[in-house]
Amino acid sequence: MNATNPQMHQELERAFPEIGRDPDCNVVILTGEGRCFSAGGDIVDMRDRLDDHVRWLEAMREARAILYNVVDLPQPLICKVNGAATGLGSTLALFSDIIVAKDTAKIADTHVNVGLVAGDGGAVIWPAIIGHARAKLYLLTGKPITGKEAAEIGLITEAVPAEALDARVQEIAETIAALPAVAVKLTKKSINMDLRQKLDTMIEAHLGYETMSHLSLDHREAINAFADKRTPVFTGK
Repeated sequence: MNATNPQMHQELERAFPEIGRDPDCNVVILTGEGRCFSAGGDIVDMRDRLDDHVRWLEAMREARAILYNVVDLPQPLICKVNGAATGLGSTLALFSDIIVAKDTAKIADTHVNVGLVAGDGGAVIWPAIIGHARAKLYLLTGKPITGKEAAEIGLITEAVPAEALDARVQEIAETIAALPAVAVKLTKKSINMDLRQKLDTMIEAHLGYETMSHLSLDHREAINAFADKRTPVFTGK
C-alpha cells in the first residue's frame, strides 16, 4: 500500500536531491508500486510514535525536508497517481509540477480523521491550488475526491482512464524532455517561487500545530481505535 513510514521518509528525503544532481535527467516521474499511490501513514509506526517524541520530531524534520526538496527539484516532476493517494501521499502528489491521475483514484488528506493537523504540507498546497473555500471542505472532513472530480475543479492536471495512464504520462514526459532543459528548469523555478514563499512563511507554524495535535488525547484515541478495529470515541482533548 506504500504507506509512509520512517524508511520511506528517509528514502524520499535522499532521493530528490540525488535526482536533482543528475545532469542527464530532464524530467522525473513519481508513481506508486502496485495498485496504490500511497495509503498514507503506517498505523503501526504512528502507534509506536505516540510516546516517542524524539521519533515524532524527526518525522517532522524529514517531512519539511521532503517538501522543500520537491519544490526545489530542478527537473519537472510528473506525478502518476495510479491509485489511492492519502495523507502525505496526497501532499506529495499535489506538490508535483504536473499531476495525472487515474480517473477513479481517490485523493484525500485524512489527517483530521486521525486527530492530526495537515501540517506537513496539506494545509499549504490544497488552498494554494483550489482556494480556501474548497480546501477547507476537504481538509476539515478528510473527504476523498476522485481523479475525475479533482481534474474538474483544477486540483490536478488531468484524469484519464486506467488503461491510458501510462501512455499519457509518458507522452508528457517525452514532450518536456525534448525541450531546452535550461529554459524548462528555470521556468519551473520561476513558477515555484510563490509556492516556496508560502512554505517559508507557513510550514514551521503548520508543523508546530501538527505536533500539538499529535500530543492530544483524541489523536491517541484515533490511532488506538484504528489499530483495535473499533469506533473511536473523541473527547475534544
